[in-house]
Amino acid sequence: MYSDTLHPAGGYKKLFETAEELSSPVTAHVTGRVPTWLRGSLLRCGPGLFEVGAEPFYHLFDGQALLHKFDFKEGHVTYHRRFVRTDAYVRAMTEKRIVITEFGTYAYPDPCKNIFSRFFSYFKGVEVTDNALVNVYPIGEDYYACTETNFITRINPETLETVKQVDLCKYVSVNGATAHPHIENDGTVYNIGNCFGKNFALAYNIIRIPPLQADKEDPINKAEVVVQFPCSDRFKPSYVHSFGLTENYIVFVETPVKINLFKFLSAWSLWGTNYMDCFESNETMGVWLHVAEKKKGRLLNIKYRTSAFNLFHHINTYEDNGFLIVDLCTWKGFEFVYNYLYLANLRANWDEVKRQAEKAPQPEVRRYVLPLTIDKANTGKNLVTLPYTTATATLRSDETIWLEPEVIFSGPRHAFEFPQINYKKYCGKPYTYAYGLGLNHFVPDKLCKLNVKTKETWVWQEPDSYPSEPIFVSHPDALEEDDGVVLSIVISPGVGPKPAYLLILSAKDMSEVARAEVEVNIPVTFHGMFKRA
Repeated sequence: MYSDTLHPAGGYKKLFETAEELSSPVTAHVTGRVPTWLRGSLLRCGPGLFEVGAEPFYHLFDGQALLHKFDFKEGHVTYHRRFVRTDAYVRAMTEKRIVITEFGTYAYPDPCKNIFSRFFSYFKGVEVTDNALVNVYPIGEDYYACTETNFITRINPETLETVKQVDLCKYVSVNGATAHPHIENDGTVYNIGNCFGKNFALAYNIIRIPPLQADKEDPINKAEVVVQFPCSDRFKPSYVHSFGLTENYIVFVETPVKINLFKFLSAWSLWGTNYMDCFESNETMGVWLHVAEKKKGRLLNIKYRTSAFNLFHHINTYEDNGFLIVDLCTWKGFEFVYNYLYLANLRANWDEVKRQAEKAPQPEVRRYVLPLTIDKANTGKNLVTLPYTTATATLRSDETIWLEPEVIFSGPRHAFEFPQINYKKYCGKPYTYAYGLGLNHFVPDKLCKLNVKTKETWVWQEPDSYPSEPIFVSHPDALEEDDGVVLSIVISPGVGPKPAYLLILSAKDMSEVARAEVEVNIPVTFHGMFKRA
């Protein structure tokens, strides 16, 4: 079960130290036995450069993108990493200063330019970062590193070389896209992004990129908008991090965390602010849940509402007898945003981190149940008839459906976050197990397995060790949902001569199978994927 272990003042900061890229892969020292069926590459993205010359990046989300790869072949493991050659990185290295404003770091104008040239440059439009430090995913036969803007960067998954930048705005009507697309088994990619239309007409567009066809044309050329969700506020779209997808439905959760476009478009350039300064709250709206039919691209005219919470990651969404089950990692109160964003400030000290984290609202894993058929005769009644959940959905006189969740997991200072499932077989389907990263005072210190039916948990944890998001890899001949392994990069500063390792756990009981140690520190990584050989 979860523990209340606190952390030494400096240990976790090893996660935020600048790293050098490697000229070639290095061999990892393996203890235990790597399963011979585990063949392929673990690809991970995260920040790896936290300052340019004398100029520091001030936020965890600002460090320049470093792409990592662990290769598995016949029980042996190698490790490689290279910086993604984005425009933000290349220009920073060329000019030896921070050139493009990032999430929490403002890029000051070139001091060599006179005041007039700097002033007029403000009116050329906002220069959006392409710093692809969040995730990596496939489109057709290609692989892309991404952040949450309109830019994605094609990379070579074998050599980790950067191939080219792609601007999604040139192919489909979105001003950005999440770093958490859904990839169907046939290779179809679904994603969601904000769309800023004429006269500030805001919406959220679901885009579809088809799988590679016989003509071998780049699938991005065939990207299209399949459905548009309305925005609850004309001038302030909600921040979007992920969404739900089933065989027949798309679920979008619109939260109170808002982006003030007036600040983004004006104060951004003229007042020296950054992305983080453009966030604000509208908790009075609560949360709106929108549902659309995936194949027809038709919105359901059902007003699902619930009390305010904030959200990064969907765990899974599936259909069951006329209901949609939506499992989420939630955070209470908008204060969490400020706490989370502050705690990711690279210049924060541990005492302040601890003080701020203790004020943070309690995070929860919640299940919401959305009825798909509404009968006005049932006004005032709970419409949920599924026997295995305590979640409710009550039809009100104003024709809204008020949702109350079932809490699947809750911990006083612990968050179950960065969730992963047996995605290939169970995404959009009834499932039992989720794997997550345990955050203690917002610091990652454990790996967790959660049975969403019984609420039983299993935990891996070692002192002074900081794991990353767990990636589930199924055994190729698996008969059960949890037959496979869980992979995570663990940072262990000060524990031994090798500061980092790739951890392999049994997905059934979270016991250690093997670890592959390297002699270099590995900074924090956010998300990634396993590419089978």
